Amino acid sequence: MTPRRGAATADSARPRRTRRLTPLFLGRHLLRLVVSLAVLVVASFAMIHLIPGDPLRQMLGPTAPKQLVALRRAELGLDDPLPTQFGHYLQHLLHGDLGTSFFSSQSVSDLIAQGLPNTLSLAVLATLIALAVAIPLGMWGAVRTHQGRRRGTETAFTTLTGAAVAIPEYLYGLTLLLVFALGLGLFPPAGLTGPTSYVLPVTALAIAPAAMIARLARVETLRELDTDYMRLAHAKRLPPWRLYAVHLLPNTLTATLTMGGLLLGGLITGSVLVENVFAWPGLGQRTVEAITQKDYPVAQAMILLYGALVLAINFLVDLLLGVLDPKSALSAPARQEG
Repeated sequence: MTPRRGAATADSARPRRTRRLTPLFLGRHLLRLVVSLAVLVVASFAMIHLIPGDPLRQMLGPTAPKQLVALRRAELGLDDPLPTQFGHYLQHLLHGDLGTSFFSSQSVSDLIAQGLPNTLSLAVLATLIALAVAIPLGMWGAVRTHQGRRRGTETAFTTLTGAAVAIPEYLYGLTLLLVFALGLGLFPPAGLTGPTSYVLPVTALAIAPAAMIARLARVETLRELDTDYMRLAHAKRLPPWRLYAVHLLPNTLTATLTMGGLLLGGLITGSVLVENVFAWPGLGQRTVEAITQKDYPVAQAMILLYGALVLAINFLVDLLLGVLDPKSALSAPARQEG
């Protein structure tokens, strides 16, 4: 009977998770989301219009007659004052109309619908793979180096993960492309031709986030290993699977999953360069082309879309943190049961 009571003591020593959020928490974060979206709309309009250059000259060519340029400028409303143009832009945006590309005359909504699923698939797959690799790796590094043991392992872990974080995703992409696609011919070098097409771009996107999450998971695991409930669990000589999977893992996931969610937003925007490296049929090439050509409707829509996705993911991460983190001031205190 004594081990049973000891096990209950170890379980009761673990941090309790609160599951209830206050209306104030939800309202404050919803208000922050709405304000951020409003700022994003203004910024996406201003950023494109402040870039030097004339989109009509790029579209019609430098030798186009001035009368034709003036006619097209009037048709597109580009000769109106910027406040008037912004008013028209906002009016169309509120009605779900993102406009039409200056260059392809294609609906911006159609362009986004064609490329967004491929961009999201890269970012989501990279995040899932990064979490699946980084969490066990970080926990292993913490257990191996706990209480100052194996200094060599700790040095190698921090050095390698630090270097992996510092290298940009597009350099990983170029290296993988040269070695595994063009050199060894193991994977397709460009485009989306099947499941194997995902391997190189997803790997390029996942390496740096995996290293970052592994470092965080190690720090969180080291902190948990020094808590009372883990000392009790160790003293009871629980099986390793129960010690680490049942007792340790759930209490190291809060900060790690939060970081994973934030990195997902970064991967969506960071995939632009990787998509260009692998000629991926996502939004990356469309975004670069639209900005360089000053294709106002497309560029504004892409900036707005990327920003809105990041804000939405951050909002969901805040909600998740409020639910999982019992120490967070954003979550409601759990009621005491009588």
